[in-house]
Amino acid sequence: MPRVLIATILPAEGKTGMHTHIQSVARYLDLQGVPVEIITPFSWGGLLRYPVFGVRYLLEPLNGTAAVLWYRHWHEVFVAKALKSKLADGQETIIYAQDPLAARAALRSRLNHQQKVVLVLHFVGSSEADEWIDNKRITPGGIAPRRISEQERGIIPGVDRLIYLSPSRQSAILSHIPEAASVRSAVIPNFVMTEYPKQTGIELMGDLVTVGRLEQYKNHRYLLRVLAKTKERGRALTLDIYGDGPCRDELAKLAKTLDVDDLVRFRGFRDDLNTALPCYAVYVHSAIKEGLPYAILEAMAAGLPVIAGNVGGIADLCADDGTVRCWPLDDPNVGATMLLDLFSAEGAISQAGRAARRRSEQEFHVDAVGPRLLEFLAGK
Repeated sequence: MPRVLIATILPAEGKTGMHTHIQSVARYLDLQGVPVEIITPFSWGGLLRYPVFGVRYLLEPLNGTAAVLWYRHWHEVFVAKALKSKLADGQETIIYAQDPLAARAALRSRLNHQQKVVLVLHFVGSSEADEWIDNKRITPGGIAPRRISEQERGIIPGVDRLIYLSPSRQSAILSHIPEAASVRSAVIPNFVMTEYPKQTGIELMGDLVTVGRLEQYKNHRYLLRVLAKTKERGRALTLDIYGDGPCRDELAKLAKTLDVDDLVRFRGFRDDLNTALPCYAVYVHSAIKEGLPYAILEAMAAGLPVIAGNVGGIADLCADDGTVRCWPLDDPNVGATMLLDLFSAEGAISQAGRAARRRSEQEFHVDAVGPRLLEFLAGK
């Protein structure tokens, strides 16, 4: 197995699913004895990074589009410089790119075709532009989304291999960039490395739990409205929300308006959720777009039944065995009914939780997924 350079235009550490993926893959490869290094824009440039990257913050209040394009351009430049330095020896290498710009930097920096570029597509929507739009950094239909989409159409079909995180995400991306069908590819999901020992007699901290940054597309408003409906129907279920973000105050006001503020706790960001998740009865998720969220995979590994919207990669998780139930994200009455049915049926939660754990071990644990990833990366 050749050395692996994990390349991204993001910092190596962060709170997103992509960061979890990067750290999990790096740890797994290291455990397998594969030389691995994470390459980011901060791997090159020294003090030069500060004035160059700092311009973005001067541009943001004046022109959001210019700030985004500046960020993307210079982060790619610095990743390319770092990769060029690492690849200068011509050694056989796998560059495991986490975004199209890192892939393009790798394609421009490699010396030969012994240096393979493998791109994993983390898109939540059909393009990275969707995430910038969701974060209100750029506007739909503007120059930035068009340019980002054009870049992706040029980059993605040119890499050596592609990894899709789920069949649904593969279909969505191929419908947007059909030329990518010509690239050797595999569907390899995110995997869980956290060990959740089977425990009994755990004292619950609450009924429902959800994990995710407090942003508009995560749609936590729906969960609050579901709580209001269950309360109206005589069952006051509690909800703990882990994560931080710009919608925190808005959600707190809505909880008060709906008279469920006594049932909701905003727990903030935590990096030790492996100790918290087993202390709840059911995991709930309300995002209107998703890739293959680690939050759901971790909840299943912890032995929690899951209820989530049938969107993105979650569509491939929804099953008849009760491990992942899908609810309509536009009808809190139906959501309330699903929760009340689950909580009222004797043994339903524990049975679904055990099934979720089994499914996690079979499909999403590192022991099940890691060897597939290793084989695909090393394949000739």
